[in-house]
Amino acid sequence: MRRVLVTGAGGFVGAHCLPLLLARGYEVHAVSSREPSPTSPRDVAWHSADLLDERQVEELLTKTSPSHLLHLAWYSTPGKFWSATEKLVWVRASIALMQRFVEAQGRRLVAAGSSAEYDWRYGYCSEAITPLAPATLYGACKNAVRAILDGFSNATKLSAAWGRLFFLYGPHEHPQRLVASIVRSIMAGQPAVCTHGRQIRDFLFVVDVADALVTILDSSLTGPVNVASGKPLAVRDVVTSIAAKLGRPELPQFGAVELHASEPLLLVADVTRLSRELGWAPKYTLDAGLDQTIESWRERARGSA
Repeated sequence: MRRVLVTGAGGFVGAHCLPLLLARGYEVHAVSSREPSPTSPRDVAWHSADLLDERQVEELLTKTSPSHLLHLAWYSTPGKFWSATEKLVWVRASIALMQRFVEAQGRRLVAAGSSAEYDWRYGYCSEAITPLAPATLYGACKNAVRAILDGFSNATKLSAAWGRLFFLYGPHEHPQRLVASIVRSIMAGQPAVCTHGRQIRDFLFVVDVADALVTILDSSLTGPVNVASGKPLAVRDVVTSIAAKLGRPELPQFGAVELHASEPLLLVADVTRLSRELGWAPKYTLDAGLDQTIESWRERARGSA
């Protein structure tokens, strides 16, 4: 049986990967610093380990002997992750994890990268064409791990792919991220302060993000793969849709927040590898994804009432 170890399994993306892996017949082992959610699939084996401790990582891999590794764990606190130096320890931890995985006879590894690895001045991000020139420490750290993984897989028999994530949203998102913050403000009847909203981005519902990563893991595709919709969308349109769904179209305040100088007006993904080489396409429209996201925040509000 194929046995997969998922790091960051209790996180925003990881939690959505678990049922998809089980559905594909994997024996799923999940490692997280948090307690598993009550809604987590019962057939998942949970492990508690500090991935920054190489001894614990070695013990975990010896215990689980995974054939596959889906590496999602990373420092990602909104508002801090772009420049926080905590990411440097995750570079070291990720490299050690790769090495220990191969030593444990692991065969297939997929890790989560970021659109922040690209030179954003180009706007259109293609794995084969767009230069890699991270403007942030976050992007530089992700790109460093990607480069080492490329070299490591070439030097060993490890089959490896790198899923570059773009702009995701959905249930269990951190409350300070864009979609969640807009939903929460409007649900509370408060002004939803925004930038001008004219910047074009590539949004993908988190369940589709998880499905794409699991599909990549279950394939033989190697190298970097953009995980995105490939459909350009103005931030203003996303915010307006949320406000309309909640019946408060007057609450968004566009232009109340200055767009950071480092943020481009256009940032979208070329998804040719994902769609043509893998035959993958999103299952959720923006409307369906926003509906599920809003309902998840409503459920949370009812639970805390």
